[in-house]
Amino acid sequence: MAPKALIHHILTLLFTFLPLAYSLDFNYPAVFSFGDSNSDTGGLIAGLGESLGPPNGQTYFKKPSGRFCDGRLIIDFLLDAMDMPFLNAYLEAIGAPSFKRGCNFAAAGSTILPATASSISPFSFGIQVAQFFRFKDRVLDLQAKSKKLNKYIPDDEYFAKGLYMFDIGQNDIAGAFYSKTFDQILASIPTILLEFESGIEKLYDQGARYFWIHNAGPLGCLPQNVAKFGTDPSKLDALGCVSAHNQASKLLNLQLHALCTKLQGQYLDANITYVDIFTVKSNLISNYSRYGFEQPIMTCCGYGGPPLNYDSRIACGQTKILNGSSVTAKACNDSTEYVNWDGIHYTEAANQYVSSQILTGKYSDPPFSEQMPFLLKLKF
Repeated sequence: MAPKALIHHILTLLFTFLPLAYSLDFNYPAVFSFGDSNSDTGGLIAGLGESLGPPNGQTYFKKPSGRFCDGRLIIDFLLDAMDMPFLNAYLEAIGAPSFKRGCNFAAAGSTILPATASSISPFSFGIQVAQFFRFKDRVLDLQAKSKKLNKYIPDDEYFAKGLYMFDIGQNDIAGAFYSKTFDQILASIPTILLEFESGIEKLYDQGARYFWIHNAGPLGCLPQNVAKFGTDPSKLDALGCVSAHNQASKLLNLQLHALCTKLQGQYLDANITYVDIFTVKSNLISNYSRYGFEQPIMTCCGYGGPPLNYDSRIACGQTKILNGSSVTAKACNDSTEYVNWDGIHYTEAANQYVSSQILTGKYSDPPFSEQMPFLLKLKF
């Protein structure tokens, strides 16, 4: 077996048998997720009534699943490792979705700051938190009336004992580069985090105690940003990523980490875990071949060919007339060779790698220990 194939085979085996061999001592009966496309399992598509066609979803689900990916997201792998079902989107109404073990309020394109008329997603962080409160009120109301729906909705104590996961803020930074200077973007970070803190405080006041917060990834390494802002080679770093975007991500993360530390000191009965996604993803892009990948930045599902195979005018799976010719943004032959799926989002193979690193506990503050919710235990 070739080295690349062997590495992916090992990762697949890890996640296949993780619930059996390495099982997380997961004390939480439910997970409530807030975020953007990194953790959206169908919210934006359901909410806007849009379609996300093939080849999205082709790797694992064998059809589009509402995820901007060829397969599973980081949140899917984390829940799977915890013996939890994948989360259904709050806005998905069809097919009698079960919310017994939690609910996903994340929606692609969402920001922490309130949405504007030009926003991709109207479901900004404040709206997602408000949706959660409506969800909770409806659950408690239904429980008080009848037990008939209990298999579809969480028990009331799940809200206090559940895990609240967050992966949001990257769109605030990435979107700002289209209209603001670098200094203006940096100056806006405290305002962004004030809005995030407000949402966390509201959830805490309503009884949430377990918080799991992802920081922002290296935005400068996304083909979309390299194509738009990296045409001048002097703007790129040694990896071919846009330096300013990565610097903005780092500064957001520095202040987000400080906020998490402050909140942990403020809420002594809460458990706040900060997860350094930036370092994990940067390490993957820097050392891609070591982990079985062949393309760290080039898009798998795109149009235009090397070096980026990305054209902002045509999204993955679409067919359009460009310069008088009909063209299609097709998927590459083997998405496990690519870190990037569609110019903005990671492939399932990359998400699997990132998840495996998160589960080591090394990239969290505090690191996993016997007091932490995600304790890896050998089970014989």
